[in-house]
Amino acid sequence: MTMLKVKDLPLQDRPREKLVMRGVNSLSDTELIAILLRTGQKGKSVICLAQDLMVQFGNLSNIATQSLDSLVKIPGIGKDKAATLIAALELSRRIGSQKRSILDTKITSPGEVAQYFIPLLRDEIKEKFIVVCLSSSNKIIKHETISVGNLNTSVVHPREVFKVAIENNSANIILLHNHPSGNPEPSNEDIKITKQLVEAGKIIDIQVFDHIIIAADSYTSFVDRKIL
Repeated sequence: MTMLKVKDLPLQDRPREKLVMRGVNSLSDTELIAILLRTGQKGKSVICLAQDLMVQFGNLSNIATQSLDSLVKIPGIGKDKAATLIAALELSRRIGSQKRSILDTKITSPGEVAQYFIPLLRDEIKEKFIVVCLSSSNKIIKHETISVGNLNTSVVHPREVFKVAIENNSANIILLHNHPSGNPEPSNEDIKITKQLVEAGKIIDIQVFDHIIIAADSYTSFVDRKIL
């Protein structure tokens, strides 16, 4: 019996093409693993290899806790495939851990916010504008990216910022964006937009607690610089 290869499947049933056409949520755990593994082996498709992993370990959480030696015991899973799996699942775990750790954190200084976002933004090649929502006790409720691009050509409007704040019942917000150039100095446009947002916040009784610029491994706080 000849094993059906991924390339022999209809286009819409191939994991990579399915992701592109229908989005990541359309893929099963097995299909996601198949994309990471990339190739199968003689007589066994990459989807079958992924199925073997799921049968052996039961779920993604169990796979994520396996050592390299445990994974390579599965026929067709060599060191390269095992290392790819371990790295991808560990990245997922760290992202989940970071998201959990920042939420419900009480903010006492700009540096606490900056140190969380520096690893997430230091290698970004586009400028991102993020709204960090705070409760009345200055605990982080949520953070949401509302703009990606160049703020000099794509201006952030108060309605976009405060829509996020209102939806999350924020008492205060922190504005945050990165400078891919690595220069932490605020531009005239940064200062202008910030002042507009501060005034808009006063009208609806939501305080702009700070505006932080991330640039590589450094940051600038508007509060520390007495710009606010």
